[in-house]
Amino acid sequence: MRNPAHDRVRFGPFSVDLHTHEVRKDGTRIRLIGQPFDILAVLLSKPGELVTREELRMRLWPGDTFVDFDHGLNAAVNKLRETLCDSAESPRFVETLPRRGYRFIAAVERLDVLDAPSLAPVKPMPSAKNSPEAISGASSASPQQRGKIWLSPIASAVAVLLIFTLAAIKIKKGGSREARAELAAPVLRIRPFTGVEQDAAQPAISRDGRRIAFASQGIREEESGIFVGEIGSERQIQLTKSRHDRSPAWSSDGKFIAFSRWGNGTPAIFIVPSEGGAERKIDTGKVASKGGEVDWLPDAETIAFGGGDAIYLLKLQTSAVHRLTSPPPAAEDRAPSSSADGKRLLFVRSRGSGFPEEIRTIPINGGEETLVTSVAAEVVGAPRWSVDGKSVIFSSTFGGKPGLWRVSSEQQESPIQINDSGAEPAISPQGSLLAYDRGSHGLNIWQLELSANGKGEPSILVPLTGQTDQGPGPQFSPDGKKLAFMSDRSGTMEIWVSDRDGKNAVQLTAIGNAGTPRWSPDSKAIVFDANRKNGAGIYKVPLEGGAPPRLLTPDDTENRCPSWSHDGKWIYFASRRTGRYEVWKIPADGGTPVQLTRNGGHAALESPDGKHVFYAKSAFAYPEIWQVPVNGGEEKILSKEVRPPSWASWTVVEQGASGGILFAQPSGNGAPVVSEFDLATRRVRTAGHLGIAPFWLSASRDGKTVVYDQPGWQQSQIMLVENFR
Repeated sequence: MRNPAHDRVRFGPFSVDLHTHEVRKDGTRIRLIGQPFDILAVLLSKPGELVTREELRMRLWPGDTFVDFDHGLNAAVNKLRETLCDSAESPRFVETLPRRGYRFIAAVERLDVLDAPSLAPVKPMPSAKNSPEAISGASSASPQQRGKIWLSPIASAVAVLLIFTLAAIKIKKGGSREARAELAAPVLRIRPFTGVEQDAAQPAISRDGRRIAFASQGIREEESGIFVGEIGSERQIQLTKSRHDRSPAWSSDGKFIAFSRWGNGTPAIFIVPSEGGAERKIDTGKVASKGGEVDWLPDAETIAFGGGDAIYLLKLQTSAVHRLTSPPPAAEDRAPSSSADGKRLLFVRSRGSGFPEEIRTIPINGGEETLVTSVAAEVVGAPRWSVDGKSVIFSSTFGGKPGLWRVSSEQQESPIQINDSGAEPAISPQGSLLAYDRGSHGLNIWQLELSANGKGEPSILVPLTGQTDQGPGPQFSPDGKKLAFMSDRSGTMEIWVSDRDGKNAVQLTAIGNAGTPRWSPDSKAIVFDANRKNGAGIYKVPLEGGAPPRLLTPDDTENRCPSWSHDGKWIYFASRRTGRYEVWKIPADGGTPVQLTRNGGHAALESPDGKHVFYAKSAFAYPEIWQVPVNGGEEKILSKEVRPPSWASWTVVEQGASGGILFAQPSGNGAPVVSEFDLATRRVRTAGHLGIAPFWLSASRDGKTVVYDQPGWQQSQIMLVENFR
């Protein structure tokens, strides 16, 4: 196993952790992902030496990658230089050797392990007494909302491995000998347990340390529920099929899993075999479960849960329910977690008057409670005992986002932060494993099946197309088999194509800053726009054959938002070649552009009958939609009732006798809607409801399904830390 200390380097004002893929400039983290980071890593591995273009192709662009390598490499190197504030003409870091490759020319310094705090300092958590400002800035989520923590705004920063070790050292007492022993221990290893495409949270590690149970939110209801995955394997078993299932907990023999299922605002407790099988509901008598967190004690006979305002113990064989804690008035106890020996129970006490929240422990057989720590913020999920029982790991929203903290269970000390992007920790009772969920955010592609009553249920089609405000510009192919969209997951904004359901996505372009994909009528090619040195150009790329994109507008002006005519002979686009955006068209194989509008126009789409071109009057918010004959002529407004939020949040569909326009718009009661403008009757009706007004909105050809972006959506990924103590 490699030492992360050997993966940290510094040059100029930059420091790079090649293990966690983090780049910082003067201590501030900057964003560099995908192929640009991979190129930097290769160059840093051979400072001062030539790295050939062929070597980069072999290492970073597999032979079956469906992109133009030359354009892809150039775009990625340009992105790297942009991030490093470097110049090809006067390089400080990356030197180009024409037609040969690249060389890293700056001095590179390997950082020692003891420098780790400079990357991500561990810090004690201020107590409620000395940090009153934390109360007003922390989250105040209800117990029901805590059960859905993967939807809360969690930052998506990657964890720094060495923080865990340094925090453990600070917790322990005894001087330099103990510190040296800690540094000699096995190196921590952190890795994803679930992929970014799976919205997973609330991990629970089996007692033998071989499996992790977790809750997952799928695109569809039947893809959601409680899952079990094997550590070291991609194998997963889906145990339940409900979006309302939460908080899995293992039996001591690993044969069963308890979990909570929310319904009508309250959770019920269920048990299901860990290898799959029929689930059964647990009778909790007259005590209703509350909060949803459950824990299965090591005796295999007892389940702890929050009910009413206290922690209760349930005997499975007799269904007897016993109250364990007695909170003071206006307080509530929740989130139980038993020690490895089953003798004590951790829990969280929330005050009705607000913060602080307390982590306490109590003997399983009842008795005197002990305060572990008091936190001027929300405690997210259940606190967990360390393997040796001498400290407690918990997640708190101090600072505005969940992070992991460690505090002594034996002495009254301030908690130490060990991670700044973790929630819902889980620790293996028989081994040195820590699991937690790490939130991320970005633009997702959503779909909504439109219904006659306008009450369709939206769902995620493609998660995390990017972590910027650009994209995703989703477009269904006319034959209904494919989906095109924008994504910067490779490091630069490119056009991607997937199956209709969002699966099997492949990168179609490698040109940099590509956007606004539109399908040809036969679903065999895509046009898009991309930045050029002195403007932006319109490109066409075939779906099959591997040919590189072809530039259709070689002039040095802004050419944007292309789309096809229904017969596939023309491509419409917006251009500033006259000084402001107007609608133009060009033959699909290239040629002389023809101007269609004279009074301003942007983002054109041809009418279903092929006689007119509809277009946004401007590129600003809430544009009017106008029309002009396909060969030019009178320009007039389509309808004053059609005012989408952006030039990209409307589309033309072919349902009905004459077709229509689907567009997003405010509803008047706060929530935006999808509206349909019927071209024959010229009437507007509500066709569906949206969560947030999208920038992009498109639809299937028949108008039955819309696809759109939803910025700011949050989801979680399970992370696994090995050699954790």
